[in-house]
Amino acid sequence: MFKVSNIEKEKALLLAPMEDVTDISYRLVCRELGADVVYTEFVNAEGIIRKNEKTHKKLKIIDEERPVGIQIYGGRVEAMIEAARIAESHNPDIIDINAGCWVKGIVAAGAGAGMLKDPVGMQNTIKSVIDSVETPVTVKTRIGWDHDSINILEVAKRLEDIGVKAITVHCRTRSMGHKGDADWEWINKVKEVVSIPVALNGNVLSAEDVVRAFNDTKADAVMIARGAIGYPWIFKDAKALLAGLPIRDEIPYDERIRVCLRHLKLATEVKGERRAILEQRKYYSGYLKGLVNASHIRQELMKILEYSIVEELLLKYEQQLSQLEHAYANFVQV
Repeated sequence: MFKVSNIEKEKALLLAPMEDVTDISYRLVCRELGADVVYTEFVNAEGIIRKNEKTHKKLKIIDEERPVGIQIYGGRVEAMIEAARIAESHNPDIIDINAGCWVKGIVAAGAGAGMLKDPVGMQNTIKSVIDSVETPVTVKTRIGWDHDSINILEVAKRLEDIGVKAITVHCRTRSMGHKGDADWEWINKVKEVVSIPVALNGNVLSAEDVVRAFNDTKADAVMIARGAIGYPWIFKDAKALLAGLPIRDEIPYDERIRVCLRHLKLATEVKGERRAILEQRKYYSGYLKGLVNASHIRQELMKILEYSIVEELLLKYEQQLSQLEHAYANFVQV
């Protein structure tokens, strides 16, 4: 059971915090398609306390997406405390601490997975954050720095001892980054040493992976990252499979286009038209994957900077696909 404060969900599905991906618009789409809890992009504590405008925009949340967590990261305890207090002023359901990011610049500052090199310092920093806020604090981390220093069992116990409400374990080491297979067996080992909820992360790329993760481990939740990029239906599909129901072989073209447009419309309301359209370009391959003439449509979309024109192009494309579908159906009947 994933239970954090008033959040209580059996076999919870979590949308992972992802830079340049999990903004409000995408979080809303994923919530509508079945995500139980969503997280902001990971937010730099130094940027928060220095009142960086771009950083502060990442803290914005709205009631329609709840339950939602704000994830922060940083290497200085003073900055983390102040950043957590500022994050709390936005009234998230959870404050999550990133102790798993493997990027060189972040770990060099003692943040992200860099915390794993000093479990005592990690414990002290996170306890200081917990003591400074009333919002439940959770942590996302990895199994260790490298193969020779896997310390997740020690880390998990230390985190539970100081009042962390749940832990998400990316089942790779920092040195692995996103390479190699995640070792899900560590979830069972962690569950043996702590009583707080434990979420599994790593190598969850499909709805079938979600089911396998719950079947093969004692995970209380599964956090989905790359598997959700461009395919927010992964949450809906996973819930269907978990309920013993069949899932569609593919999402109908009209539904894919409509969700794509809803995603973009929401983004324009949050970020402004130009920025939203530019950032939406990375999602088109996922939304249109496998559709007839999709590569040509994507090329055309890359040239557009106005929502109305994007909408016109995609709705026209939907009509073309409908015509092809009807023509094929008539041909088969003949």
